[in-house]
Amino acid sequence: MSLREKLRAKKEVRGDAKYVQVLETLSHGSTNRNFDPFIDIDWDSPEYAVVPNDTRWVLPHRTDPLGRHPWYQAQPLEKQIEIGMWRQANVAKVGLHFESILIRGLIQYAFSVPNGSPEFRYLNHESIEECNHTLMFQEMVNRLGVDVPGMPRLLRWLSPFIPLASTVAPETFFIGVLAGEEPIDHTQKNVLREGDNLHPIMRRVMEIHVAEEARHISFAHEYLHKRVPAMHWFNRFVLSISTPIIMRVLMGAIMTPPRSFARKFDIPQDVMKEIFWKSPASRQTMSEVFSDVRMLCREVGMMNPIAKLVWRVLHIDGRAARYRSEPQRGPLVNYSAPEAAVADSHSAVPA
Repeated sequence: MSLREKLRAKKEVRGDAKYVQVLETLSHGSTNRNFDPFIDIDWDSPEYAVVPNDTRWVLPHRTDPLGRHPWYQAQPLEKQIEIGMWRQANVAKVGLHFESILIRGLIQYAFSVPNGSPEFRYLNHESIEECNHTLMFQEMVNRLGVDVPGMPRLLRWLSPFIPLASTVAPETFFIGVLAGEEPIDHTQKNVLREGDNLHPIMRRVMEIHVAEEARHISFAHEYLHKRVPAMHWFNRFVLSISTPIIMRVLMGAIMTPPRSFARKFDIPQDVMKEIFWKSPASRQTMSEVFSDVRMLCREVGMMNPIAKLVWRVLHIDGRAARYRSEPQRGPLVNYSAPEAAVADSHSAVPA
């Protein structure tokens, strides 16, 4: 069998009835429950207007690492609002950049699947939804009127090359997909659970994004459940070591504001270091964000002793979730509380 035939055989999935059923369920969900950012968000409604000194842009005091810090809470209300608008706009821009990379990788992968593969349909459904998310995020940034940079400069430079991993090392690519999607999804769910005083733009953007990302995260989990156990033991071992590194790097890129943010708002360097990611509260957040991924790694044989050590060294270790999107049990810690344990682990595919 030639190398080309081996690669095509590896991408043939129609013999796996359970996996095919998952793909059909996800594709059905994308067909029957999807959103258009310019139909499902009434951007020009007076309710959605962005006006000066709107306290709904103050960062949540429980779920946002900066919002719960005493330095932020001690600032004048006008400055809290300005910081909140800038931070939320930059998170949206980072999401746009990440999903742009994801779209290119998904299309690159779909380019080479065999004719008749049910993966082709779902990958294109997901790409369409991600394109709508980039439109939605950019419109949010435009409405806020804040010129934010988004991803760190290095990742923006590397962005043309990262999607190539979807064909060269697809398992690594989909680990990267989870590294980008899980922090945003986790944060937005927590904000929606807490947020009684969210601006309508923030609330609607998050609601749409969380609803559709559930399918995207499910696909990445199912893809890795199918592919990783079949990898050569050495390749799986290397992936087990690189997974926590990828998670930590991308989480930092997505959730940590750029240096220009601290300069613009005169945030002391020691405060930034404490918030991102030295304090007990922020360390707990890092651990919670990846509880689903740790569950996945355990289930596919990637939680060996060395991998566990890497997770611990990077401060993103903890107990695995019992099921996907398991809510945080108990109150979040504050800056005077000890670091809390994270809740324990199976994933369900949404219809």
